[in-house]
Amino acid sequence: MKKSVLLLAFASLVTLMTYCCEFTPDIQKVENEITDILDQQKISWNEENIEGFMEYYWNSEKFTFQSGNKRLHGWDALLSRYKESYSGEKLGKLDFADIEIKALSNDLAYVLGRWQLLYNDSSEEGLFTIIFLRMPEGWRIIHDHSS
Repeated sequence: MKKSVLLLAFASLVTLMTYCCEFTPDIQKVENEITDILDQQKISWNEENIEGFMEYYWNSEKFTFQSGNKRLHGWDALLSRYKESYSGEKLGKLDFADIEIKALSNDLAYVLGRWQLLYNDSSEEGLFTIIFLRMPEGWRIIHDHSS
């Protein structure tokens, strides 16, 4: 009896350890994948391809974007905002700096950073926090807070 209780306890412990270890994020892999996405977004923006920039945003009405005192719901609302606010010379050249990627799991991460738009004779910059969720189609930004 004692032997079977100990064996059951040991088997439970091994199962629990295996289960817990599966959820330890592969931080380097997550960071590399998200860095690649941010690089692709910069390329798309700088080629004046707003739809390409938006490719990694979750195309859902549940997506949220906040900036200043405004909150938008939905991918279409953000696309419209970008098209109205940024076109031609107003697009500028996008760059990111001070990037910190925090992997919460293999499927969830958030990114802190600084954005900068460079124009011919001026620039704009601000901070952002974006939340990424890995979905069947790949990583998607489910929330963006930019200031």
